[in-house]
Amino acid sequence: MNNITKIQLGQNGPFVSKLGLGCMRMSSVWGGATPSETESIATIQEALDRGINFLNTGDFYGAGHNEMLIGKAIKDRRDDAFISVKFGAIFHNGQWLGLDLRPIAIKNFINYSLTRLGIETIDLYQPCRMDDSVPVADIIGTVADLIKEGKVRYIGVSEITADQLRQANNTHLISALEIGYSLADRQIESELLPTAKELGIAVVAFANTAEGLLTGEMKAPLAENDYHSHFSRFQGENLVHNLEKVEVLKQMAQHKGCTPTQLAIAWVKEQGDHIMPLVSMSRRSRLPENLKAMDIVFTPQEMNTLNTTFAIGAIRGGTYLQR
Repeated sequence: MNNITKIQLGQNGPFVSKLGLGCMRMSSVWGGATPSETESIATIQEALDRGINFLNTGDFYGAGHNEMLIGKAIKDRRDDAFISVKFGAIFHNGQWLGLDLRPIAIKNFINYSLTRLGIETIDLYQPCRMDDSVPVADIIGTVADLIKEGKVRYIGVSEITADQLRQANNTHLISALEIGYSLADRQIESELLPTAKELGIAVVAFANTAEGLLTGEMKAPLAENDYHSHFSRFQGENLVHNLEKVEVLKQMAQHKGCTPTQLAIAWVKEQGDHIMPLVSMSRRSRLPENLKAMDIVFTPQEMNTLNTTFAIGAIRGGTYLQR
């Protein structure tokens, strides 16, 4: 097992790996092909062997397929894994229909998740986002009741505003905030990140490469059937402008002997001891590269170059997270 750095989830929470494994890509979420189950299971098990114990999923990933997959991977080694589950999203035939965060629905969701995962308790349970039709206190209070029942250990939240985060934390201590964060998506630095830090809440940061923009592999224009083209940052002159910014990342990566993806992950890692990069993988071959990213350090000049190049507003077009 690697001696991977640990991060504490919340003020009194558990210590988990500073690098998290996002399992979403191991299932068909938007109607695409499902990756190899054998390779996905092997990826989870090798991640655990290497010290990555934070496994992130959602009960709606592949309509439960993702949870069943994780259940198979952690069979006979439950204590090696820390399982984070999002709930509340409603899909039909791969189409997003909305949210259901009523207390009665949450009490239903948890039992299906526990059965699919083959476990008795979920380590971190969180609404995938807030639903304005249900008070924050009712949502978090219901999960708090599940803690009393022994079905949940800690409470997280995802894609939430600073005000909602305070409301949630006032109802029950929140251990983790899951949110998109990258060099290309820094809007949360103005209010949400400071609030999380003030409240002692860990940040689980996904989309570190901004859906591929920061990998250095994207070229303009995109193919017509490329799903990225639905979002304004990947369209026309916006994409040309944004890829010019990425050239700075590519040059720095070449100088440091790593990949732009590794730099993007390392930048997120360097934003605070309470911030965890959550990286989606479905193949074992990705593990060494992503683990090495956690060892990258920046000089003050390098960090200044990245922060200046990718200042808030430097990337044109709306974030792909806006649905």
